[in-house]
Amino acid sequence: MLRMTALASVLALIAGTAMAEDIKVGVSPGEHAEIMEEVAKVAAPKGLNIKVVEFSDYVVPNQALNDGDIDANSFQHKPYLDNQIKDRGFDLVPVGTTITTPMGVYSSKIKDLKDLKDGATVGIPNDPTNGGRALLVLQQLGLIKVDAAAGLKPTVIDITENAKKLKFQELDAAQLPRSLKDLDAALINTNYAIASGLNPKTDAIAMESAENPYVNIIVVKKGNEDKPWVKTLVESYHSDDVKKFIEDKYHGTVLTSW
Repeated sequence: MLRMTALASVLALIAGTAMAEDIKVGVSPGEHAEIMEEVAKVAAPKGLNIKVVEFSDYVVPNQALNDGDIDANSFQHKPYLDNQIKDRGFDLVPVGTTITTPMGVYSSKIKDLKDLKDGATVGIPNDPTNGGRALLVLQQLGLIKVDAAAGLKPTVIDITENAKKLKFQELDAAQLPRSLKDLDAALINTNYAIASGLNPKTDAIAMESAENPYVNIIVVKKGNEDKPWVKTLVESYHSDDVKKFIEDKYHGTVLTSW
């Protein structure tokens, strides 16, 4: 009987080991990386070992996923993914929502948006989706108006009203925090703000409304969406432990979608 019990224990251990799976998840620096590290802690006892891989820009994580260098990514919202698929032909699909990070307006020269001078230079991301988002935030804040026909991706040529005659400098999203000294203001995504030491709650002079279509997502390569590890990844992300981590660490500057 003891031998049978010992054998059963060994077989169970072997089965548990066989069920364990290792995946790589691409993230951008800041809150996406920090949260995924917490997700990894939740997923590990379930047999899913997550290696978090950081990328310093918005283009590489989708290319890496499409090429099979990583198994999933978590750094983008669906409008950005849709644009990447359209422009680059990626074979990628979203499998779950994560967080919303309102875009903020930052400045090293003024403390209040009303002090932005006529002819000021404003930095915005140079990718179509986040650049368009930045312009929509400025419209929401009453500084410009854009052509509604441009939808979620207006460009500077779609600006129909610009009473302050603002000038726009389009830069890589990750570069904007480092460029604040050369700009009068900049629209910065929360992950890059946090990664550069900015506090969205105290350093932003204005914030995007929480009511926006830019909820972030977990993305995998098409054909993998029904695999068991994907379900475990999403369930681990949507856990109470991860929600509590986000609420305790970010104090309302990062909002959960579940």
